[in-house]
Amino acid sequence: MKRVTAIFICLIACIGLQAQSDLMKKLESRPYPQWFNEAKLGIFIHYGLYSIPSYSDKEQYAEWFYKGLISQDSLRIKFQKDVFGEDFKYEDYKNLFKAELFDANQWAELFKKAGAKYVVFTSKHHDGYCMYDSRYAEGWSSTTTGPKIDFCEELSKAVRENDMKMCLYYSLTEWTNPLYRWTVDTNKSISDYVDKHLHPQFKELVDKFKPSLIFSDGDWDFDYKTFKSDELVTYYYDVVGEEAIVNDRWGHGFNYGYLTPEYSESIMVTNRPWAECRGLSRSFGLNRNADLSSYLTSEDLIKHFVRSVAGGGGLTLNVGPAADGSIPLLQQERLLELGEWLQVNGEAIYASKPFYKHMESYEVVSPCSTEEINFDWVRNAPQNQMPTDHFAINWQTNFTPEKTDKYKFYLNADENAGFQILDEDNKVVFQLAAEKEEVQAEVKLKKGRKYTFELVYQEKTHEAVVKLFWENSSMSKQPVRTLDNWKGEMNWKQSYVCFTVNNGNLYAVALEPLSKQFEFTLENAPDEDMKVCLLAEKPIYLDWSYDNNTKKFTIDTSKLSPADVKTKGAWVFRLKGYMKTNN
Repeated sequence: MKRVTAIFICLIACIGLQAQSDLMKKLESRPYPQWFNEAKLGIFIHYGLYSIPSYSDKEQYAEWFYKGLISQDSLRIKFQKDVFGEDFKYEDYKNLFKAELFDANQWAELFKKAGAKYVVFTSKHHDGYCMYDSRYAEGWSSTTTGPKIDFCEELSKAVRENDMKMCLYYSLTEWTNPLYRWTVDTNKSISDYVDKHLHPQFKELVDKFKPSLIFSDGDWDFDYKTFKSDELVTYYYDVVGEEAIVNDRWGHGFNYGYLTPEYSESIMVTNRPWAECRGLSRSFGLNRNADLSSYLTSEDLIKHFVRSVAGGGGLTLNVGPAADGSIPLLQQERLLELGEWLQVNGEAIYASKPFYKHMESYEVVSPCSTEEINFDWVRNAPQNQMPTDHFAINWQTNFTPEKTDKYKFYLNADENAGFQILDEDNKVVFQLAAEKEEVQAEVKLKKGRKYTFELVYQEKTHEAVVKLFWENSSMSKQPVRTLDNWKGEMNWKQSYVCFTVNNGNLYAVALEPLSKQFEFTLENAPDEDMKVCLLAEKPIYLDWSYDNNTKKFTIDTSKLSPADVKTKGAWVFRLKGYMKTNN
């Protein structure tokens, strides 16, 4: 009897595994709703208890303030003690959270003017504090503490009244939940948290608000089977229906959902929808410690947005309200100027599709010099005009040892770096290569000999780090410095025109100020009667020419006056009907 029972239990388990596999396959076969592909621009909102301190290092995420406290981040710990008192705890922010200037209608109207088609609000971030009335967050929500406001409810109403899709961000994990404290209870099972908290709370959120999109997060330490994410997403789809869409952050192995590159321009056309998520500055939550230079200018924002759309994706652009519920004026300005640009040029953006080539670029080489190679640019580029991804730098310096000794070199890079030493005869005497982690090796350098140090760094996507340190018998580990500076060159491709396709028209978007003519290449010749115009309040029709030998298409912009070109950041030309005759 026991043997039969064991076999039966094993059979049931196998059936369960098969059902789970089938559930995931069913999700992967589900088409993505058309509205998301056409929307192109959404607004992300990070707002919660972390908006009270709204503080971090200039390159850190301010919404991770609590994580900094439990990770012994001296900067955040000192700030909290200095400002809020020696015995103040993160949970005490719930008593200071008032949101006295919050106005859902004002927010929604601003986002509408910015040209957004959907809004993603943080219903619950990693600290577990809920921004709606949740029976699974007693004493730890915005309706039971502080402001006594259900932000999700008020904003859902206002956003939908302004003809935008209401969407919600939801963290799968929490730093504060007693059932499982993410990144703290690393030796404890998460199963009780998943079954008793995650699943019922997620279903509660879906039932209450029926968001058009759910942006899941906090998943990267687990696989999707641990969260039973396929069950969560299936439940959501069953409740909301065909317009529902989820992102791709539901645990390892969850190969479905629209892609969400973060502060990265690396994705182009894929078989899945995508939208980069990023802030106007280097943080999602408001960081009052940020410099003005960390914010995108309106011109840079417009260019960045155009490149994303040309690559077949979109942008979920974050705003970080202040603790009182107001949106800082600088952020409002950026949104409104993007909206003004879209009012004129939206036909090249909304519902557009990528051209066979996304953009045209030219090579840029810029000299550089530094005392040491000890860089962590995080989500930045070394210079403002450079792209944050896909650039290379090479440096060179000379070194003559004062004594013969063994030198240990440490090279660290994200993504790739190569370091070599050449002797006076230009012979390579030492090489070291790093990829994603620090490597080290020793070499003997002789007194009085002149050596050339060469380092090449290549950045692909996301984080940008390159560091070269050394030590010897009389010197502790430190950045490599010589009598000469490191001198070299930075290389990148600078895009000057992007392309989109819509309603049979080709749109060429100039990313640099217009001069007497605007040129790019087209493989196929246009019809002679094709009309070309610059999009403006009243379209301005322009002469053009095409060279069949060079494939060069030239638009005559010499007669345009400053009064004609009122938009800034990027200028859009419509080639009417080009795609109808060149498919």
